[in-house]
Amino acid sequence: MLVANHTSMLDIMLMLKISKNPFVFVGKKELGKIPLFGFFYKRVCIMVDRSDSKSRTAVYRRAQRRLNQGLSICIFPEGGVPEEEVLLDTFKDGAFRMATAHKIPVVPITFYDNKKRFSFSFLSGGPGPIRAKVHTFFETGLLEEDNRSELRQWVREVILNELTKKRP
Repeated sequence: MLVANHTSMLDIMLMLKISKNPFVFVGKKELGKIPLFGFFYKRVCIMVDRSDSKSRTAVYRRAQRRLNQGLSICIFPEGGVPEEEVLLDTFKDGAFRMATAHKIPVVPITFYDNKKRFSFSFLSGGPGPIRAKVHTFFETGLLEEDNRSELRQWVREVILNELTKKRP
């Protein structure tokens, strides 16, 4: 289970560059309506309607099929891109519920610069480095589904601590 802070549309491309293993994104259904982007999104993503409990349950079955095919799963646990002034939003349970249910490790990833390079604000951003850090993974084999909130907090703390370090 790959999880990272979500700051920009660059996050998707950077995740594709970082991961050595093939994976599939889990993302919200609404993004499938975006012209052109939605066409590709529907083909490479497990889509979820977060307002529909049947849709959320179906994601687990589709994810298990993909895991059985040898793919990893990638989720941005903030559930969307936070406001510009928010460094790291709260994490939703989905990624951690799925990781504990399927007993797959969670790999936290920190994206440092994507918001500065290509944010969602009109005419913002600029050239410069795009950096990321892949952290040590969290093993979930011994965790129960009841431990998902602790796992969620541990992973968020790893990413937040990395984002708040003084950087050159």
